[in-house]
Amino acid sequence: MTAVLVAGCSGSGGSGGDATADGGSFGECEVYGEAGSIELEPVNDGVLTVQTNLPSPGWWKGDTPDSITGGYEYCLAANVAHRAGLDSVRVENVSFDSLVAGQTQDFDMAMAQISVTPEREEVVTFSAPYFDSNIGVLAPADAGLTADDLASKNIGVQLGTTAVEFAQDELAPGGEVQVFPDTTALVTAVSAGVIDAAVMDTAILLAFAKNSGGKLEVVGQYESGESYAAIYPKDSANGDTISAAIEAMREDDSLDKLSATWLGPELGGDPAAVPVWSLK
Repeated sequence: MTAVLVAGCSGSGGSGGDATADGGSFGECEVYGEAGSIELEPVNDGVLTVQTNLPSPGWWKGDTPDSITGGYEYCLAANVAHRAGLDSVRVENVSFDSLVAGQTQDFDMAMAQISVTPEREEVVTFSAPYFDSNIGVLAPADAGLTADDLASKNIGVQLGTTAVEFAQDELAPGGEVQVFPDTTALVTAVSAGVIDAAVMDTAILLAFAKNSGGKLEVVGQYESGESYAAIYPKDSANGDTISAAIEAMREDDSLDKLSATWLGPELGGDPAAVPVWSLK
């Protein structure tokens, strides 16, 4: 079942499992730029419908749609809605694997730290990129894991992410790479000792390391040349407009403001400060 949050309205939730969040036009988000400066044709009148995969600390503040009040990607969506003159953002929690496979429907844009790849471009349409990303390595803080011994360890990845191919082909560990259905299961496996390390986007893993109370650490990262971008349906009439809005937010420093507000404090560290490892 898809859970939904509509932020930017007042009053009680609607029918069919919808929930409404009070307390400001777009939760805790600051919005920039001119309201109504772009035109969109949303799938739901007056609402920007955005799909993601939760939980995602730093990117979405809250673990479920009805608890979302902020986060980098949520507030980016809020800024797009603001510039389109829309009153609210509707958040839908969906499977990451289904999202990048183009199997979800009835949304305006989707953001879930999705890296642009040629394979994904065959089934979905990407916006202009809004964030550059590397591949990080999460391990127990007391494990002393280094780049030299990673290939001999049990490595885990999340289903549907670019880390799957990276771990299998680039890291090429001696054992089989274990695949987990979502980020929570992946991080839990590291904490429980089921695997020695998780391989995934550095910025995502930093947030989980922070929330571990010092038990987990992002010990290294690999340069991937990847960027995050929003997804919209292949037949969307809004694609070019959303991309132009994201580019405008980059040019007027709105994206930098979102990063400073949400990623630095929430991630508990600067992704650029994580040691960069070289592939053998």
